[in-house]
Amino acid sequence: MLKMTLADMSDAELAQRPVPSANTPLWQLGHLIAAEADMINACAGKTVVELPAGFAEKYKRETASENDPAKLGKKAELLALLDKGREAVCKWVATLSAADMAKPAPENLRQFFPTVGHVIYLLPPHLAMHVGQVQVLRRKLGKPILM
Repeated sequence: MLKMTLADMSDAELAQRPVPSANTPLWQLGHLIAAEADMINACAGKTVVELPAGFAEKYKRETASENDPAKLGKKAELLALLDKGREAVCKWVATLSAADMAKPAPENLRQFFPTVGHVIYLLPPHLAMHVGQVQVLRRKLGKPILM
């Protein structure tokens, strides 16, 4: 769904904001990658998803106002990194038992996601939420409505 939503959008289009206070889709992609890596690595207690040095710092809440396309990344590179990370997550999840999934989530996530399994189940809807936000920019740009 994400790739279909982004397929006909250029880097320049993805560097735009649908409204002034919204995040750019390129920043959102980076955020998805960094957030997933952070949560999964914390749940695993080791590095499952490896990111390039300094990557996560580029996509923190404090950088959401970034407007320089050169600092936001390129769609193809971000999607490749998302795919690589998701593949690593899937391989790790396949090794988990029911008892592993029932283990407490890291303390900073536990208020919303009490177990490792809850964190894992969060990943698809988190991505879907951001896809929905990109749909607003598609409408603004006059792109075809998908589905």
